[in-house]
Amino acid sequence: MIPNRLKSKFTFSNNLAVLALLVSLLVAPHAHAKHILVFGDSLSAAYGMELKQGWAHLLEESLGDEHTVTNASISGETSGGGRARFRLTLEEFQPDLVLLELGANDGLQGLSLTGLHENLSAMIEMSKDSGAEVVLAGISLPPNYGPRHIDKFRSIFVDLSKSYNLPFIDFYREEFFTEPGYIQADGLHPTAVTQPIIRDIILDFLNENNLLD
Repeated sequence: MIPNRLKSKFTFSNNLAVLALLVSLLVAPHAHAKHILVFGDSLSAAYGMELKQGWAHLLEESLGDEHTVTNASISGETSGGGRARFRLTLEEFQPDLVLLELGANDGLQGLSLTGLHENLSAMIEMSKDSGAEVVLAGISLPPNYGPRHIDKFRSIFVDLSKSYNLPFIDFYREEFFTEPGYIQADGLHPTAVTQPIIRDIILDFLNENNLLD
């Protein structure tokens, strides 16, 4: 027969065990939640529209409370400018996953392709040193830059993704430029109509590559 004082101890202990189990059940669905940092230029900064219309904001809405998305993209940003502020951005937000989308302005401004490669490489290494995974986005240039230069430019992103064994998503979609209303009047930036499509492409890519697990 168990004395009453021992029974109360057992009851208290059992209550604690039940409480711990409930807490673990509440926390479990979010145990693998990830903080995603979108680090890019106008292609990710909702250029020409309200920020809430951009694909990065739409992605955060789609992910709900399970994951956090921070959009640190700046319109007009070059890889050099991004590299200069990247370490502090990593320290401030401490992301689990970095979606790196930079390089278009380097190409449009005729900046050094060697410099682009070095800058992207440095940001990839900074991300890895911080413990974050990296998704590298491929960029292209307008047709008037010529096929030889465009191929050389685009190969930088492909080569880096292979060198660092990174998930690679090509931001260039030819159908955007052939479908009426998908690109703004400047001939460069996707419209608000295109943003949900970009969101879906990225969300599918993240899920297919198990980057949200």
